[in-house]
Amino acid sequence: MTEKALRLGTRRSKLAMAQSGQVADAVSQVTGRPVELVEITTYGDVSREHLAQIGGTGVFVAALREALARGEVDFAVHSLKDLPTTQPDELVVAAIPVREDPRDVIIARDALKLTDLPRGARIGTGSPRRMAQLNAYARTHGLDFETVPIRGNVDTRIGYVTKGDLDAVVLAAAGLNRVGRSDEVTDFLSVDTILPAPGQGALAVETTADNADLIAALAQLDDPLTRAAVTAERSLLAALEAGCSAPVGALADLLTDGQSVKEMRLRGVVGSTDGSTLVQLSTTGPVPETHEAATALGRELATEMLAQGAAGLMGERAL
Repeated sequence: MTEKALRLGTRRSKLAMAQSGQVADAVSQVTGRPVELVEITTYGDVSREHLAQIGGTGVFVAALREALARGEVDFAVHSLKDLPTTQPDELVVAAIPVREDPRDVIIARDALKLTDLPRGARIGTGSPRRMAQLNAYARTHGLDFETVPIRGNVDTRIGYVTKGDLDAVVLAAAGLNRVGRSDEVTDFLSVDTILPAPGQGALAVETTADNADLIAALAQLDDPLTRAAVTAERSLLAALEAGCSAPVGALADLLTDGQSVKEMRLRGVVGSTDGSTLVQLSTTGPVPETHEAATALGRELATEMLAQGAAGLMGERAL
């Protein structure tokens, strides 16, 4: 007799289904049990309001967590950047698998790159974080474009360009890779140009804290270096959220000597959405060995950023 299928809760979008399917395959391999996807509609999927207006990060997560709490699913897969920074006691992120490409990308008409866009070009993004950094980049590089707020799934956003409504849209590389559409990218934006959202490109596999067997099985999918990096990024976000409502970008990357990982560099940015003011700092130190060390790295950089003026920046919070 085959073992009962594990039920994986997922959002219904094409991207969510793709990344949940990849996790389902991996979980089947480590557990020897079939995994079935249970589609759940979240408030963020049905609301047409801009994310900044409807509460930002948690809107894609609550319904999945409620299904976990009710026992309707055994575990859930989230885009880590959608998870609020405070973790409920009754749930545990049992695995953060190896991270996808964390960069943002441009899909533009006529295969244009960001710096090739004509004066007055209209670039669509639903993210105040991207707006702040794009507008700041334009100011410092003599570019002239307008950022336009948009919502919608990958197809909808790319459609704005193919139908001629916009000159370009900004998307996450990871999502396009997961749905097999990375060949449509016309420009990969260096993290030196735009820092991604904290946790961008990483997934969180969450289950109930009382399910020790499943926690142990899912832990086999965990990548300790990815977990250390995103823990530092999210700690920075949490500390900034406490004193600053401007959009936050953050990335922890690993510095190697070609052979082994030597240090971790954490970069953070907050800015006004018009790009007129940016506070951007970085710190480098030993790769954190514990959750506490990674959290401290983020908190320390946030403290420096607040001291440099981040506390005075206001803006829409959603990432």
